[in-house]
Amino acid sequence: MALQQSNKAYIIAARRTALGRIGGLHGTRRIEALAAPVISAALSDADVTASEVDEIIVGNATAGGNPARLIALASGLPETANATTIGQQDASGLVAIIQASRLIAQGDADVVVAKGAESLSTAPWRIASPKNVHQMPRFIHPDPFSTAGLNLPFPLECTEKLAQDLNISRARQDAFAASSLQKAVDARKAKRFDEEIVAMKARREEARDQSTASAELAEFQEEEPYLEENGTLTPANTCTWHDGAAFVVLVSEQKWQDLGQTAALSLIASASVGVPPGDESSAPIASVKKLYRRLNGFDRSTITVLETSETSAAQAIALAEALGFDETAINPEGGALARGHPFGAAGAVLVVRLFSQLIRTNSKTKPAHAVATQGALGGLGVAALFSSETQT
Repeated sequence: MALQQSNKAYIIAARRTALGRIGGLHGTRRIEALAAPVISAALSDADVTASEVDEIIVGNATAGGNPARLIALASGLPETANATTIGQQDASGLVAIIQASRLIAQGDADVVVAKGAESLSTAPWRIASPKNVHQMPRFIHPDPFSTAGLNLPFPLECTEKLAQDLNISRARQDAFAASSLQKAVDARKAKRFDEEIVAMKARREEARDQSTASAELAEFQEEEPYLEENGTLTPANTCTWHDGAAFVVLVSEQKWQDLGQTAALSLIASASVGVPPGDESSAPIASVKKLYRRLNGFDRSTITVLETSETSAAQAIALAEALGFDETAINPEGGALARGHPFGAAGAVLVVRLFSQLIRTNSKTKPAHAVATQGALGGLGVAALFSSETQT
């Protein structure tokens, strides 16, 4: 099944920054400083000039306003290029790429830059309005759905409930998280991230995700759970927020032909869905199931990779179980547990990862189809099926 479109969109380049801990690698870089070098590298890869870009669509959750326009001007895109910011929390980057594909499919653009970018380190602080002049100001957590007073990197109650309901043990979560870290370490040693990461400066640490490091399973077992009573989620088997940016360049069929029909990714279908906020950890499962229902007659056995920026090992394990998917095929080169979660940029990072696995790789067994799925705070899920396109 294919989208009903008059003009297919092709992703011909995909780049990202290394992901850095808040206050760490990109601690002083504003969102436009993170984005501009990545856009330049992606356009260079695509053999497209900045002047040819019709529109930029940016997924972001914390900057406020319309950072897409700021990024466009800082990146040297033409002043005539439209700029749109998508604010769908964690799913923003993936939604931006889906919207860009639709824009080209409708014949409204030939070249679109789509991405996610998040600079939590430099994002504006939000302060709740006091009820009266005598009340002290109160800072608002970047996650509007977090539980008051818990100061956790993610709202964990929903995921803890998911783990308990599905009987996913602490030991199994720790083992999955350790495996994710090891897969990322192995991929980095094999230089599988080298062609996708744009180093901001000529320093070694700028070319690797800051949180990717080897760890012994015994170290995971020493961590204290977040929630005291029967808790299974810990800092070791959940991910943390990071700064980062990821961009893809999409072109129309005619432009793709003019460029020589280089290897590319194309969007086959997508699906979005809402679930009760109390079940938000299951949103990626619901979105993929909805996507699969749309794929009547499609051979799902050809989908051999699933990328997700998981909030926890429990969420990834639940996704594999619900879809009957091999756990090793979820984030096969490590996921957010290993590299961190750049919030609004997370979904775009997934597509960059798929581009590397389906297009950049020299493997003779590279996948033909893959799915990216991302949950969003408040109980939203987005899934997209991508196909590799080769020169004809």
